Amino acid sequence: MSELILVRHGQASFGADSYDKLSQRGVEQVKVLCQHWQAMGEQFDHLYCGTLLRQQETAAELLPMLSDKQQDPVQHSSLNEYNGDPLIQIFLRDHALGAGFTDDIDWPIKEERLFQRVFEAATARWIADELSPGPADQHYESWLDFKTRVQAVVAEIMAKHQRGSKVVLSTSGGVIAMVLQSVLNFPDDQVINTNWMVHNSSVTRIKYGGGRVSLAQFNSLAHLENSQYQHLITYR
Repeated sequence: MSELILVRHGQASFGADSYDKLSQRGVEQVKVLCQHWQAMGEQFDHLYCGTLLRQQETAAELLPMLSDKQQDPVQHSSLNEYNGDPLIQIFLRDHALGAGFTDDIDWPIKEERLFQRVFEAATARWIADELSPGPADQHYESWLDFKTRVQAVVAEIMAKHQRGSKVVLSTSGGVIAMVLQSVLNFPDDQVINTNWMVHNSSVTRIKYGGGRVSLAQFNSLAHLENSQYQHLITYR
C-alpha cells in the first residue's frame, strides 16, 4: 500500500496585511512536526505543495524529511485552498441582512468570531450554489469547480506514485476535508464542518493501492501533544 500524508500548513497571519504567510507560531509548528518525524525515523519519497505562500513555506520546513535530499517540492495550484474572500464579499453584498447580519460590516473583517460566523454563513450558501458572482467578483470559484480540481489532483498524484510510495502534500484545511469526502463519501455540508476541525500543522494519512483507498489517520497532532508544545495548537 502507498500513502498520502496530508499536512495542513502552519498558522497563517490572520489580521495582518497579508494572511498568506506563516506566522512565527506557524513556522514553529511545522519545525516541531519535522523534528517529531525525524525522531520517529520517518522518511518520505515525494513532497507536493500548493502555490500559496503559506503552503510553500510549510513544505520548505519539511524538506529534510525527503529520502532524496536533492528534490524540491512539486508545486501544484490544484492543492490551493478555495479563496474565501469573494465568497464572503458576495454574501455580505447579497445576503447579509437576510441572514441576520448588519449591513455595515467592514471589510476585511478583523474580529475572529465575527469572521467565523460570516464565513460559515457564506460557505453554506456557496455549497448550496446560492452565491451569484458578478463581473467585478474576481477569483470566484464555484463549489463544484473546487471539488473537481481537488479530486482530480489527488487522483493524478496517486496514479503517479504507487508501489509503497509515501507522498507528503502541504496543503490547506478545505482541501484535506475534500479529500476525506472522496474517501469516506460524506455529504457536501460535512466537508466545511470537517474543514473547521483541521488544526494547523496536523497530519492526515490516506492509504491507497490495489483499487482501495482508506483513511488511516485524521487531524493528528502527535508532535504537539507534549505539554512543552501544547501552546502551539491552533485552528486559524
